[in-house]
Amino acid sequence: QVQLQESGPGLVKPSQTLSLTCTVSGGSITSIGYYWTWIRQPPGKGLEWMGAIGRSGSTYYSPSLKSRTSISRDTSKNQFTLQLSSVTPEDTAVYYCARSPGLIRDAQSLTDFRSRGQGTQVTVSS
Repeated sequence: QVQLQESGPGLVKPSQTLSLTCTVSGGSITSIGYYWTWIRQPPGKGLEWMGAIGRSGSTYYSPSLKSRTSISRDTSKNQFTLQLSSVTPEDTAVYYCARSPGLIRDAQSLTDFRSRGQGTQVTVSS
């Protein structure tokens, strides 16, 4: 069974770059038919699909975040990484990494992602 675990700083200052890593075990990030995804949920708000990386390394981003988001991977470590630049307090959220069989850009619930990490709280504050 695939397992995902997010890691990274819990506190980021405004204007800095948020960087999170997702470590995958029990499955390869180069597996056919899956997208490796970042999603987030700000306090009191709905789920937001941020972007994904496919098995070939192709990347897909939310139009609203595309200018600030970069997703990359390290196949030797079976990890993929999110970088979000120029953060503001509005980027405070619980961030999740997940595996999905498609690009679920309109995800409404965490249950849309059967395989996901436990989530990590990131607060943007000076």
